Amino acid sequence: MINEVIKKNGITYGVMIGIASALITATIYAVDLNLFVSWWFGLLGLVINVTISIILLAKTKKELNGIFPFKEAFTTYFIAAVIGILISTLFNIVLFNVIDPGAKDTLSEIMIKYTVGMLQKFGTPASTINETIAKMKITNPYSTLELVKGSVFAIVICAIFGLVFAAFFKSKSTQE
Repeated sequence: MINEVIKKNGITYGVMIGIASALITATIYAVDLNLFVSWWFGLLGLVINVTISIILLAKTKKELNGIFPFKEAFTTYFIAAVIGILISTLFNIVLFNVIDPGAKDTLSEIMIKYTVGMLQKFGTPASTINETIAKMKITNPYSTLELVKGSVFAIVICAIFGLVFAAFFKSKSTQE
């Protein structure tokens, strides 16, 4: 059974992460869709998520009186990450497939232009650029299916981050 402190904090902070993600997406949507391809907005989201995660793990460790084994540290982080990802994905599905389905087409074009620009900067051959454009036009990253696939990938990446955070925040062994 999961410790109540771990469950409560994981859920609470997961909701915070999800809401923060949804607010970032809503802000970008409201301000300028071109910001979706801006590296610094992606970095901002990452910094916010990492900060919330560190606060979550530090608070949970303190509430458990410093007794925070690796498994519990990982579980705390993973609960929060999964809930945050699910909320964010649900928000994106509603925004881009219910509220404004046209935005996903606009975003697809923005991403294609951005990708072409990057490939040209690196001197990629025109044939490769054309293949890339053709592949990008087949799938839209903001369709429901692609958002769900992306959330699965995000959960895997978060599991890796969770292992690192758990190793850092776990309590020291008393058998040294």
